[in-house]
Amino acid sequence: MNKKHTQAEMEAIALNVREHIVRMSTDGGCFTGASLSAVDLVVYLYASFLNINPNNLDDPNRDYLFLSKGHDVPALYGTFVELGLMDKARLQNHLSIEDHIYWHPNTQIPGIEFHSGSLGHLPSVAIGVALDIKMRGGDNKVICILGDGELNEGTCWEAVLVANAYKLDNLIFVVDRNNFQANMRTEDLIPLEPLADKFIAFGAAVKRINGHDFSQLDETFSAYPFQKDKLNVVIADTVRGKGLPSIQERADRWFCNFNADEVEQLLLELHGAHNTELTSETLIVR
Repeated sequence: MNKKHTQAEMEAIALNVREHIVRMSTDGGCFTGASLSAVDLVVYLYASFLNINPNNLDDPNRDYLFLSKGHDVPALYGTFVELGLMDKARLQNHLSIEDHIYWHPNTQIPGIEFHSGSLGHLPSVAIGVALDIKMRGGDNKVICILGDGELNEGTCWEAVLVANAYKLDNLIFVVDRNNFQANMRTEDLIPLEPLADKFIAFGAAVKRINGHDFSQLDETFSAYPFQKDKLNVVIADTVRGKGLPSIQERADRWFCNFNADEVEQLLLELHGAHNTELTSETLIVR
């Protein structure tokens, strides 16, 4: 099993992961805002909950994480670097034709379970893995991280029905509830609330928490499985652009491509130099 990291250690790792994301937000850019909202979830799951480490990636008894909202993969790359699953130098190859590190997960990178990018598909893949584990009598945990906007896809709700039909209590759907999809708020397009009630009506066992609070994350996931024979669902309330006040909760900060000077200023902001906080007039999304 993995060493379980302390809250202080996870907070330090998360800060480093956010720095990696900012550095990837140039020379072609990435999905910065959405990646920043998912950092604490991804860090907690790999650092303290899942049995996944650099030495067991080929072990069928390890746990599995599927990043269905694949555009958040910078958060995954950064976490891999901090936990030793990827060489930090590879992040410099982001969007390079010489490597496989780009806007969505690629299974050529050790630790990536499945290609994603087309939203709504990976819940079904995760169900297949969880069902196989059940049939083999295994005790592996399976996580699927979804975006809240992704829940507009009907396949997600079909997956909830199927998971409960097969009593997959070894499967956890984690919703990164940052209240944005692409360049607008979810509730202004196709309202999702009351989200917990909808999952409950579909048969799932649901918990709703602050997705940036490591103590709440630990308390919640320590209670897994939440209820015997039911799909586990965690609705994690998060903030798009978390860690950078100048871009937090802004619809135009879904995809960002900053120049080198802007990246350095954002890194100062990330590390608390708020006197350098940037305004919308200073930072232009390219």
